[in-house]
Amino acid sequence: MMNRRDFMKGSLLSGAAAGLASGAVTQSEQKERVSPSDRVTVGVIGTGARAQQLMDAALTIAGVEIVAVSDAYSGRAQRAQERAGGKARIHRDYREILADKGIDAVIIGTPDHWHKDMAVQAMEAGKDVYIEKPLTYTIDEGLQIIDTAKTTKRMLQVGSQGVSSATQQKAREMVKAGRLGQITMIRASYNRNTAEGAWLYPIPPDASPQTVNWDAFLGPAPKKPFNLERFFRWRCYWDYSGGIATDLFVHLVTSIHYVMNAKMPKTVLATGELYRWKENREVPDTINGIMVYPEGFTVNLSSTFNNQTGESALEILGTEGSLSFRGAQLVFRPETAYSNNRWVVDSWPKALGDAYYNDPKVQKEESPFVWKPRMNQQSEIWDEQGQEATIPHMTNFFDSVKSRKQPIEDALTGHRAAACAHMVNASLRENKAMKWDFGTEKATG
Repeated sequence: MMNRRDFMKGSLLSGAAAGLASGAVTQSEQKERVSPSDRVTVGVIGTGARAQQLMDAALTIAGVEIVAVSDAYSGRAQRAQERAGGKARIHRDYREILADKGIDAVIIGTPDHWHKDMAVQAMEAGKDVYIEKPLTYTIDEGLQIIDTAKTTKRMLQVGSQGVSSATQQKAREMVKAGRLGQITMIRASYNRNTAEGAWLYPIPPDASPQTVNWDAFLGPAPKKPFNLERFFRWRCYWDYSGGIATDLFVHLVTSIHYVMNAKMPKTVLATGELYRWKENREVPDTINGIMVYPEGFTVNLSSTFNNQTGESALEILGTEGSLSFRGAQLVFRPETAYSNNRWVVDSWPKALGDAYYNDPKVQKEESPFVWKPRMNQQSEIWDEQGQEATIPHMTNFFDSVKSRKQPIEDALTGHRAAACAHMVNASLRENKAMKWDFGTEKATG
């Protein structure tokens, strides 16, 4: 069975950069071929597993130098320093990175509840920002981040990297060209069936009050006693995360918005339950959601941590064809719909039935006249090869840092994707449908 790390490596919906370390370009190699004017110095705030994958991706890009790292667990900071070639400075306080005028940009990989404060402070300190999804912990935070990005003129890229994949760009082109006909339904899911998939990650043996800065982790979150479960498995708790919706649905929604060129749903309705992984956990392990878009289509979202069938899937269904994302593969299937009214017409008087089937329009549209030739239509399949999505997404960010042109997933894009996830959680927790106000960029019950 494919584990989460192996699966995520190939997924266009999440695009995690598993295995990048072995191919990373060292900073010394970069310096040999990059002029000083093309170098970008980077500090990394929050150096957990995903953030270190982002570091590896960044170091494949010529000119990028990671010069500083910070994490509330000293072991991760030390490992990040090693992965940066041993030269990055370790800071116990992330604000020291923001105060360093020699640092051009930051990568933020902290728990969700820290995202807004760190992103705003970084931009106000003159840093461009690459921030892991979700952009926000609440909807209102998104508006502050958008405003700060505008006033400071800083670049901000959100890390739902699937939109930088060639297959999603191909899908966007096909939808725009009308290949699918009228699209009214999209199905999207993320399924897992392991403790790892349920975020029950192993806790380092040396983790203790001496190696973990608990207060630095809590930050703006409610005060709680020291707890290693909360520190290393923070996605299981409402104080730091939105669970499935903000970790997984946000990837799916970002992809849907990109491919469909859509902004926001007008209505969101969701249910969620905690069926299985009940120990040391608050967020649901099973969620179903419906999002209705003013553009004229409905999205069905689903996720379970109790069965792995389908794992990650996105299907866009149109009257003329469908697009399916499966890992690093995109499949277009032409629609083979046809009517077969014989079982109805055979109940008519025979003369009327014969006349019906002599009608040229019927012969053009109904079985058995059209069944065989339509079955011969072939699917179109694209397999993405080479770099997985994190590297081109990170490249897009650093290109924007240099060009001062907005990246593909800017603050407004990230705000809206995260807001959909927050609306899912609000709906399931408050047991009511949520509405989006397109004027205020806020949700109402």
